[in-house]
Amino acid sequence: MPALNDVLTQVSDFLFSTFLVWLLIGAGIYFTIRTRGVQLRHSVSIACSMVGSRASGGRSLSSFQAFAVGLACRVGTGNIVGVALALLLGGPGAILWMWVVALLGTATAFTESTLAQVLKVRHRDGGFRGGPPYYIAKGLRLPWLGAVFAVFFLAANGLSMPLVQSNAVAGALGAAGAIPAWGSALIVVALTAPVLLGGLKAIGRVAEVLAPLMAAAYLLAVLGIVVTHPAASWQALTSIIEGAFGLRAGLAGLAGGVVQAILNGVRRGLFSNEAGLGGAACASGSAAVRHPVQQGLIQALGVVIDTILVCTATALAILIAGEAVYTPGVTGKDAAGSLTQDAIALLVGEWTRWPMAILIVVLAYTTIIGAFSYAQVCLDYLTENRWASKALQCAAVACAALGAFQALNTVWTLADILLGVGAIINLVALVALIGWVLGALRDWEAQRRQGVEPVFIGHGNPLLPGDTNDGVWEAAPSPRP
Repeated sequence: MPALNDVLTQVSDFLFSTFLVWLLIGAGIYFTIRTRGVQLRHSVSIACSMVGSRASGGRSLSSFQAFAVGLACRVGTGNIVGVALALLLGGPGAILWMWVVALLGTATAFTESTLAQVLKVRHRDGGFRGGPPYYIAKGLRLPWLGAVFAVFFLAANGLSMPLVQSNAVAGALGAAGAIPAWGSALIVVALTAPVLLGGLKAIGRVAEVLAPLMAAAYLLAVLGIVVTHPAASWQALTSIIEGAFGLRAGLAGLAGGVVQAILNGVRRGLFSNEAGLGGAACASGSAAVRHPVQQGLIQALGVVIDTILVCTATALAILIAGEAVYTPGVTGKDAAGSLTQDAIALLVGEWTRWPMAILIVVLAYTTIIGAFSYAQVCLDYLTENRWASKALQCAAVACAALGAFQALNTVWTLADILLGVGAIINLVALVALIGWVLGALRDWEAQRRQGVEPVFIGHGNPLLPGDTNDGVWEAAPSPRP
């Protein structure tokens, strides 16, 4: 088993450290050019995209619920531990490059979520399903490739993700209060089982409360630290800018200097917000909206919240705490797991360790249910059998219980590889199907110029490469009451 894990680790490292990094950057640049900088031209619309997004989706998710499910997966333990690791390996300058890549990621997120909406299908439960399997099958006319993506994503998100995140819960609770593994397993099962067994709508209802609440609470806490430490905050921002361009002499001990800042900032910026990996598109395709671009804009906002706000908040907390917890080029990478908690405990007080442990538990929990929704969408592509859905739900709960006792690193590494291959398939499909996205964007912009609320019709639309799926976008939705 150790030998197998070593091989899988090498494959995973190649995918996520080299190949996917360049592929995601290239895709972000390509989508930015083809959409004429949609994330800049429509930045106000992106910022205001949550207005009206809570309108009921009926049997489908509302636009806000789909956004919250995506946010639940984006804003996870990686925003705390992953950013700390980026600082340890790349120095403060890594954060600026993380921002740059996030800007490209907003174009990718817009593209995949808009496409998921355009080529979604009507499900047997009366709601919608969409995402990479569906737009690969319809747009590329390769249903078998859609099935390959669905199997990979189902295994990684429905089975492996509960294992890993449950283990993170057990670690956080064990460190904070010496809660045994069996106690953590009971807590995770009690929290996840009712929601997972309730299906997509139940996941959407929980995510729309917890995901924004946890993100807001964390941001407010760090904002309080910034306000009460103005001098240290300014110094932290200065170190980010200077470190990004190798202007700070204090970073001389950091191997590679500016190169490490770029590499680690880019990696964290790419994989934290999940843009292009295909997951958020699965949630987006399940939403009921009046125009596909509406969902593309709100998912682009999710990238901003995740990377520009939450990841930056973590970085600022660590940098403000200063040398007492973190010294670039000196502090070892093994400190990443506790670096954020140590920084906040130093700045605010030791009493914050329990709230931080609870935050990690909630982030891991919302990641479990959000990732499961992706798996459910992929299963629905493969089969609409109700018993298959029940089996997946029970298997996910069982994996969540098992994960509290054992990390199963080999399983996690294999899941990484499956997600990486799925991301490659997704990015190739997005590039090939960009015409559908551009057509929908032109349709939305034309209606906005006319001063009307955009409403999408996907059949007989001259701006599209063809007609959308039967039963979807066939006529204008009825006016809002």
